[in-house]
Amino acid sequence: MNVIVTNEHQNELANLDIDIIKSITGVYDAKEIVEMFKNFFYNKMVLDVTALKSFNDIQTYEQLVSGLDAMKIVFLLPEGSKLCTPNFLGQLISLGIYNFTTNMKGVSFLIKKSNSFQDVEHILKMSNSYKNELDSMNDVDISNLNSKKGISKVEEVGKSATCHSARVIGFSDVTTHAGATTLIFMLKKELSYYFGRDKVLALELNRNDFIFFNDSSMLSIKDDQVLPTIEKHFGVEFVLVDLNNCSDFSFCDEVIYLVEPTTIKLNKLIRKNNAIFSELVNKIVVLNKSSLLNNDVLDFEKEAGIKVFYNMQSLDERKKNAIISDFLIKMGILKNSDEGNNGNKIFGLFRR
Repeated sequence: MNVIVTNEHQNELANLDIDIIKSITGVYDAKEIVEMFKNFFYNKMVLDVTALKSFNDIQTYEQLVSGLDAMKIVFLLPEGSKLCTPNFLGQLISLGIYNFTTNMKGVSFLIKKSNSFQDVEHILKMSNSYKNELDSMNDVDISNLNSKKGISKVEEVGKSATCHSARVIGFSDVTTHAGATTLIFMLKKELSYYFGRDKVLALELNRNDFIFFNDSSMLSIKDDQVLPTIEKHFGVEFVLVDLNNCSDFSFCDEVIYLVEPTTIKLNKLIRKNNAIFSELVNKIVVLNKSSLLNNDVLDFEKEAGIKVFYNMQSLDERKKNAIISDFLIKMGILKNSDEGNNGNKIFGLFRR
């Protein structure tokens, strides 16, 4: 069970999907919070820092962590405030406060999985590295720092590893070699066309196949480097992740499970795990490199006992494929607009 202490973010936190044993709203002294909860059992506390008197004062946080376990507190910081500057975040980390975020996605993640010092160590290092220059700038908010002075690297510091606003979509091959790598490449090209190349990042975990695409924004990393890598590319809107052998999908907003529906691939899959399709119930299942027609897909759904989200045909990755745009429409990333013009309809694609 969890505790919520809130003030300005009361409405957002009211929609948080967690078990709550106690919730208080208002403005409190740090000592009051300590007295209220030092002998109170809870799993995690979500603390909207605007509920703290003098929340801009680091001494307020010193008082909190002197009486409460900092690892059990998720600090919700007001975005764009003094708290989201390198200097202040470095001070929080020095107090043992590692779990801070500016949005509900970050709160949900940190409730499930707390940051360790290793997750935020790079923020502290960058904070120390630029401390003198930032101090001379009177802690100007990170969004206003002059990148020409080499401060662009510090812009990332204003967010924790869970503060990113990108939509993280994971791809997992259910049948062997179901085509996650190539599908991600095609999706990345399509998203880059609509949103801009700098807004899309592709990550491949525990393998090195991306190197053959010769694309600097398609990175091969270890599965424990996902969140720091996303943070280093702060500002991207979409992150496509080839999950490979990764077992922890918690950093993903959604996971797409790819099945190549050929007889040999399906029979191999069932022999390896005859309960696999029961495990895919209510998952986002995509038939990839598929030659099935609509009626065949319906038969597949009946036999497997699952719903198919999309039937993706075999595609030439060197060409622009309309089916990729159609898939992104189904994902809610692009929208389909039919506009009348003298009785004729024009098909248009627009970002949501």
